[in-house]
This record gives sequence, C-alpha cells and structure tokens, in this order.
Amino acid sequence: MLIDTPQQLSSFCERAASSPILAVDTEFLREKTYYPTPCLLQVGTAEEQAAIDVIRLKDLDLLEELLFDRTVPKVIHACSQDLEVFVRLFGKIPEPIFDTQVAAAYAGYRMQIGYGPLVEAICGIHLPKSQSLTDWSRRPLDPMQVGYAEDDVRYLPAVYKCLMDKLVELDRLSWVLPEMQALSVNEVGGHDPASAYLHVKRIGTLTRTQLAVARELAAWRERKAAKRNIPRKWLLSDEVVIEISKLMPTTVERLRSIRGVVGLSEKDAHAVIVAVGLGKKCKPVDLPPVPKHRRSTPEEECVVDLMHAYMRVISEHTGIAGPLMASRDDLLDFMKDPESTKLSEGWREEVLGKPLRNLLAGQVGLTVKDNHVELL
Repeated sequence: MLIDTPQQLSSFCERAASSPILAVDTEFLREKTYYPTPCLLQVGTAEEQAAIDVIRLKDLDLLEELLFDRTVPKVIHACSQDLEVFVRLFGKIPEPIFDTQVAAAYAGYRMQIGYGPLVEAICGIHLPKSQSLTDWSRRPLDPMQVGYAEDDVRYLPAVYKCLMDKLVELDRLSWVLPEMQALSVNEVGGHDPASAYLHVKRIGTLTRTQLAVARELAAWRERKAAKRNIPRKWLLSDEVVIEISKLMPTTVERLRSIRGVVGLSEKDAHAVIVAVGLGKKCKPVDLPPVPKHRRSTPEEECVVDLMHAYMRVISEHTGIAGPLMASRDDLLDFMKDPESTKLSEGWREEVLGKPLRNLLAGQVGLTVKDNHVELL
C-alpha cells in the first residue's frame, strides 16, 4: 500500500496506533548530498504494511505522533542510517528502538547479519534484491518497487517475536536493551567537526603537527559539506586531506599543485590555506595525540591467539557472536590488566572475563578433537 494522500495517512495511522510494535524502515538517497534525502518511510504491523511517500506528503504530524509514542517499540534492522533519516524528517529519534541486527548477534546469529539472511533463517523466505539500486526519489513508483520497499518491514514483526522469545529464554534481554539505548544516544550526538579527522583514512600515518593540520582541514570540510549539503569528498577526499597535511602548503599556488584540489573554488582554496596555517600554529600542549598502534610482542600475540581461540569456543557454546564479546585489542588489554577493561564488567565478565582469567592462570587448556578446538 503506497500512501501519498493525507486521507490515506490518517486512516493508516489510526489503524496502526493499536499495534503493540511498529516495524520501520526508510528509503533515501545520499550519493550527491551530505544529509540523507528521505524518499519513503515504511511502517508495518503484524496485519499490514505501508510505504509512506514523504516527498509528496508535506504534513507528517500524524505519522510523527504514531512513531514517537514511547510505549511502542520501533523495530528496525541495522538502524543507524534510518535514525539519521528520522532526524532529518522530525529533528529527533523515536524511542524505544529495537534493532534486530544487534539482537540477532546475542541470539546465535552472526555479527552484522543482513536483513535478507535473517528473514530467510527465521521465516524461511528468500527476499529478492531486484530493486536495490532504485532511485527512490523518482515518481511515480511502480507496484514492484512499492512491494520491494514493504518487504523491508513485512517480516520484521515475526523476526522481532522470534528474537525476543530467544533472548528471554536465554535471559539476555537485559544485555541487549542497553545496546539499543546507546544507538539512539550516539546518533543524537551527530557529526562533530572537531573530531572528524579521526575518521580520515590513513590518519595514523601523520605526525602530531600534521594531525593538527588534518584536524583543521577535516573540520572545515565537515562544516562546509554540511552547509552546502554535498558529500565531503566533493570538497576534499581523504587522500587529499592527508597529502595537504603532510605538505602544509602556504600559498594557493602551491596548494593547486596537489592532485585532487583542482575543483576547489578560489574562496575554498584560501580557506584551506587558512586551515593549514591554524594547524601549523597549534601550541604543543594542544596538539592531538598520535593514534595508538597496538604493538605487542610475539609472546603476547601467541597468548592473544590462544585467548581468541577460547573466545570462539565460548561463542559456539553460547551463540553470542565473538566480535560482540571482544576485539583482539580488548583481549590484549585484558591480558595486560584484567581489572580495567570492558571484559571485567557486566555480562562480558560472566561470559568471557571469568573463563579467560582461568585460561591465563593455567587452570584450563585447549585441545583439538575432530578438527574442533575444545577444552581439556
């Protein structure tokens, strides 16, 4: 059902208001913009699904009232980009959120499982990918496109029920809910220009002074891209940010000699030179720290390998995805100081921290049996 009139929206919202949960997904475009451009917002209950045309519908007050009822969970799969769309449409994020991708990792499925594979695993239904490259901004949408969009919420109620039943059975619901709350908090924070440089590729190759330049460049790029609503790379690619930070040009002419800046306007080129100058003048006390490269001795690597193998045994036994429990850096931190890492807190302490302590104390061992790693 495609909803593109106020009357249709009012009727659907009235029916959906009595649903105990709402399955939600979005379709948007972002190839040519900084912010996502909302095109469709799909909402589903156990009884029906709707693709709501947020391009043609100008008044979304009824939809906002439906989605921001705090007593009704909003079920979304891999919600981070969808939450950005909500912020774009409504200026806020609906709560509470239940992310089926996050929940699945606690319930025996692999980390970051896609929606299609999860639906197939739980519902036994294979979803086609025929419309994955659709331009959702073009109108009119044909029935195949609408059906494809609605499939993204059609099976979420059943997936939600299965995951909830499993999490309750395993007594893990209290582990999952804080993760859901953190998703909303992180998205509300938005993009901070001051820390944008931390996400630049190969940032770890720079010295502290070069990092200060990169910090200014990335912050300028972030603010300018947001203001113009264009992709960051249309101003400067990550590769060019790194190159400028290393060369630190002091004139526009020298800047123009760097491949990849030819598209900058004269005004933007001068702004880049100003950003470089600000970075170069940064006081030593204010220089950003060099990102830590986790260096470990061969002996430590051997121990971490053993810890990682044990974690995989625990993952197979508990059904909790290994990367959800700990990264290799987490294991290295735990080996060096077991009392000050996330593996000494909450459910991770019980599931992984305590067994690893026994392993490090030599109280348990691992062996291979029938091509599987097992406890001695």
